[in-house]
Amino acid sequence: MRIIKLDAIDSTNSYLRNLSAEELLEDYTIVIAKNQTQGRGQMGTIWRSNASKNLTISVFKDVRFLDFNSQYYLNVVVALSIAKLLNGLNIPKISIKWPNDILSENKKICGILIENVIKQNVLSSSVIGVGLNVNQTTFIDLPQASSLKSIMGKSFNLEELLLVFISNLKAYFSILEEQQYSILKTEYESLLFKKNKPSTFKNAQGELFSGFISGISHEGCIQILLEDNDLKSFNLKEIELLY
Repeated sequence: MRIIKLDAIDSTNSYLRNLSAEELLEDYTIVIAKNQTQGRGQMGTIWRSNASKNLTISVFKDVRFLDFNSQYYLNVVVALSIAKLLNGLNIPKISIKWPNDILSENKKICGILIENVIKQNVLSSSVIGVGLNVNQTTFIDLPQASSLKSIMGKSFNLEELLLVFISNLKAYFSILEEQQYSILKTEYESLLFKKNKPSTFKNAQGELFSGFISGISHEGCIQILLEDNDLKSFNLKEIELLY
């Protein structure tokens, strides 16, 4: 396992994507940065992180084994790997806020950004970006953010967390390579934030509506039971969960 350690970089995902275009990378090549100046989240959001306080990494993974229509299971595998890491540390009330935020109670402690490389309509590789709030305790203008130290009252070793996460990641990828989708889907859905609880959503037009999160589809859409007892699927651009 190759680990590339950087003092500062704009984005570990961008760095690893560029590197993979220049050379043949081995599976689970990791880029870890002390300071990530332009970390990115879903839908173009910015991931802010204090230098040397958090786990900001990107992992290269060969995913040629995975069917194109099943690519959301990459999110599932990564989210479960993080959840298992955090549950092992006794972080309370871990859940997954669809599509890719990890929460403790209702506080965000981790974000995931997966960027796939597709060649001739076939999945080739993925760059898996993870930003885990570890030892940072101040979050300006981010009232819903927290960290492991804020929650547990102690500091954590970043390299130890990395090794456990990678171990979990390899184990869940083994399940995925065996195409045991139902095992992954069941475990993921069991951790869904606000599953089967009344929730408020906002659609792309800014309209609010209520429903119950039921699960996810095979393609990664969130399934919501609406007030008229109609089960409907929504993709990332169509809906936002308000909490």
